[in-house]
Amino acid sequence: MKLKRELSLFETSIYGIGIILGAGIYALIGEAAGIAGNSLWLSFLIGAIISSFTGLSYAELSTMYPKSAAEYYYLQKATGSRFLAFLLGWLIVCAGIFSVSTVSLGFARYFVDLLKNFIFISNENFLQILTAILLISSLSFLNFLGIKKSAEFNIVFTLVEAFGLIFIILISIPFLGKVNYLEMPNGLQGIISASILVFFAYIGFEDIANIAEEIKNPRKNLPLAFIFAISFTCLLYILVSISVVSLANWKELSLSDAPLAFAASKILGTNAYLLLSTIALFATANTVLVLLIVTSRMIYGMAKEKTLPEILSLVHKEKRTPWVAILISCLFSILFVLPREIVLTANLTSLVTFITFASVNLSLIILRFKAPNVKRVFKLPLNIGNFPLLAFFGLILNLGMIVNTKANLLLFSFVIVFTGLMIYAIFKRKLPSFFKI
Repeated sequence: MKLKRELSLFETSIYGIGIILGAGIYALIGEAAGIAGNSLWLSFLIGAIISSFTGLSYAELSTMYPKSAAEYYYLQKATGSRFLAFLLGWLIVCAGIFSVSTVSLGFARYFVDLLKNFIFISNENFLQILTAILLISSLSFLNFLGIKKSAEFNIVFTLVEAFGLIFIILISIPFLGKVNYLEMPNGLQGIISASILVFFAYIGFEDIANIAEEIKNPRKNLPLAFIFAISFTCLLYILVSISVVSLANWKELSLSDAPLAFAASKILGTNAYLLLSTIALFATANTVLVLLIVTSRMIYGMAKEKTLPEILSLVHKEKRTPWVAILISCLFSILFVLPREIVLTANLTSLVTFITFASVNLSLIILRFKAPNVKRVFKLPLNIGNFPLLAFFGLILNLGMIVNTKANLLLFSFVIVFTGLMIYAIFKRKLPSFFKI
């Protein structure tokens, strides 16, 4: 049974904007400000450049192969290796699960911080974990109910979270230019470290490709949705990063569990704090929903390609959603909530995403020569013959970000890869030869 095509260009674009906006900008901008200082906007600019180059590669590839488990499929077509494609898909599934855990904790922090204004809370840590678990469970059920209901939820919540960011920009206008926007307390390395962290805020546009089988006319609508979503969010993020350090000292922002709400309260008082905290709940909840959707679709797509157990590709007869994949996404996301390490999981997610983006750009370069005659409704500009310069720049930038990642995160990523190898070996029952590509 196939998934149901229900999403228009508008719904797909809003879907992409909805997952990009929210989590990073609301939950992590304070941590990033503590690293980059008033030069926070430079970190967001680096993220915007990387996202733009890679987003255009996704736009071209999505018109060639509009499939669920998109990155898995691109790499398989480029290399001819189901094993390498499995490893990439495995990393993306892990990143999706880590992301859900990270963002749900961001939601929980805002929720508990807001609740403290009305009642006494004796154990904040326990309440944060409980809140995150309840959020993941309830939104997984909404995911099960169908993509159309999820998309309607997404549109409303995206409008609310976009309003919150625009509100921050507007109230900061009288204060623009009153700080040194090139202040770097940790130098250029601090800018790069902060960009690795805030890159989490850009993650999401690539997930538009993973709902290709639920989009109307995907060859036409997918590339347009990529371009609309990335352009809007990149501009908004850079403006917000400038605005927030204009409203509040970057050191104070780094200490706040609700940094955007704190920045607004410096100018407008408690009411603004409550307003932004409430909007942050909408933003982070929306991101959790979309992450749960795309992670379950990646699992479903890989199971359909027979690199994960076939049971994971089961589609509910009435709801037409991959219910087993949804359940697995829910359970493992809850598992990674328990350590409460929001910065660690965000950085790890960014690292896995850099690996994914490098693979996508490399896949496009290979396919330009390996499959030159495959229909491309959209094609990257700036080419030397068949060689795509923007995809090459995207590849180099992502490799550069991987090299600048901390050693402990690289080690953790190797553990994830090794776990994937074991799963692949057991599933294929080819333990002696599973390194073959």
